Amino acid sequence: MSTPRIDRRIGQTRLHLQMPYSPSNRAWLHDALGERTRPRWNDPERRWEIARTHLMSLARALADRFGAVDLYLEFKTTERCDSNCQKAKHSDCECSCLGTYHGGGIWGGWTQVGRTTLVRPGVEVSHMRLTA
Repeated sequence: MSTPRIDRRIGQTRLHLQMPYSPSNRAWLHDALGERTRPRWNDPERRWEIARTHLMSLARALADRFGAVDLYLEFKTTERCDSNCQKAKHSDCECSCLGTYHGGGIWGGWTQVGRTTLVRPGVEVSHMRLTA
């Protein structure tokens, strides 16, 4: 691995960091993030685990050291649809699902939150590369 990678996952309290091996990585992390930082090495996963609050300072420091860093950030997404849309027999639809579920009755994972409003939680991963 030549380009370090940071993963921020929903529900996790720590960032997952994979970076090229160096015996001085722990010391470098302390220099970059401060002595009070407590990076944890997860040997089975071969990654560092660092508090989420360090995301931007860690990303900048890695980009400066290695020239680039890949960020994989999870975001919560919520789809909205309407039961009238999903039960529709004709093509008329003004729903925010943009017709994806129109007339299909695809009900898996949907929760009714209003008289006819349905929501389905989701997670989307955004990948970006930060360069020095």
